[in-house]
Amino acid sequence: MSHPMSHLMSRRTSRRARPRTAFRAFLATCLLAVTAGACGSERPETLVVLGPWTGPEGKAFEAMLHRLDDGTGKSYTYQGTRSLRETLGAQLEAGDPPDVAILNSVGELVEHARAGHLTPLDRAATARAYPPWAPRLDVDGGRRTYWVPMKVDLKSLVWSKEGTARDHPAWCVGLASQATSGWPGTDWIEDILLHQAGPATYTRWATGEVRWRDPRVRKAWTTWAELLGKRTKASIDRSLTTPYVGPRGLLDSQEPRCTHEHQSAFIRYVYAHDRVRVDPAAGYLGGRPEHDGAYEVAGDMAAVFSDDPAARALVDRLSGKRARTLWRARAADGLQPFFPDATDPQPTDPTGRRIAGILTAKARTLCFDASDVMPPGVRDAFHRAVLQYFGDPTVKRLDRLLAQLDTVRTEAAKDAAPGHMPESEVCAPPGG
Repeated sequence: MSHPMSHLMSRRTSRRARPRTAFRAFLATCLLAVTAGACGSERPETLVVLGPWTGPEGKAFEAMLHRLDDGTGKSYTYQGTRSLRETLGAQLEAGDPPDVAILNSVGELVEHARAGHLTPLDRAATARAYPPWAPRLDVDGGRRTYWVPMKVDLKSLVWSKEGTARDHPAWCVGLASQATSGWPGTDWIEDILLHQAGPATYTRWATGEVRWRDPRVRKAWTTWAELLGKRTKASIDRSLTTPYVGPRGLLDSQEPRCTHEHQSAFIRYVYAHDRVRVDPAAGYLGGRPEHDGAYEVAGDMAAVFSDDPAARALVDRLSGKRARTLWRARAADGLQPFFPDATDPQPTDPTGRRIAGILTAKARTLCFDASDVMPPGVRDAFHRAVLQYFGDPTVKRLDRLLAQLDTVRTEAAKDAAPGHMPESEVCAPPGG
């Protein structure tokens, strides 16, 4: 569906003119209680933050949030959910979005910016919003910044138990992840393409400028199949139904026994009490030496969904050093977050420190997760295609899947402006 300028402006105007549901309820209560003097003239002071973290992660973030006293009397409520996209969509549909939402999909954030759901950030926050984490978007004739990274993760890593031989790895694969099953496989293909074809080709593919049937993209798929080797039907079915974290990590937990796992830095919490080794993935992917310094990354970004200036101020403070120091102090081993700048507080465990060093200094180029950059429709089709190819890695199946993905890519390109993801900001050196 296209978004003409007049349609965008009408949506933006209606959103900003519409009072929040909580405020309407507050006013109704005031009218009922006014004769008793039970209601003041000010609107409620609570700001709502919606995010992806639950369990120990959510508790650590919420503990930090409640310590961010800014002297204004405002309080903050955190809502954590594993169904972030669905929850946010329902809240937007009801006209009652959170003040701040934290998302990991740049493609979804671009769509929200184009639809007029987001409020551009103040200058203080944009100073910490640099590529590849938070590019400036061209929306409605202006270039603005709409989100800033909260925490980030390094991909392009291979995990193994200490003492395991590096030669001839037996790869652990778990592709199940509820509604987003397949994304561990997309990470493989993205990483292979990055190291075989380089950041420039990777960027043009992520932003829809290189077709899926391009020989370089096709080679990334076939390389993945070659690296995994021949698998029995039982092994394939097991990987398709095994969650990406496994029962306690995938290493040594799958049958037949596997020795190496291609996974993001976040997986270290699973192995927090194990003796594991983590290596750059470049040495395993059949890439070119000149691309060894490139790494795929991901992040959780905060965007403002309300017009309250206090929400923009909150995002500024959430991305500052005090908030990050508090957050790290309240996070358990293996869950201490990574932050994008070398001067930020980083994890204190040995594995975390090593990964942080790559993420903030040693890497030559950081490229944002390609499927998270893609429009949601393309990303979801990519997830499904990975599952189908893993189950049947034949030439005929791959040709059909890549043709289907090109069709989805073409349809998405019709709705690519205004507000597209700039090619120049998908990959960048550490620290901006």
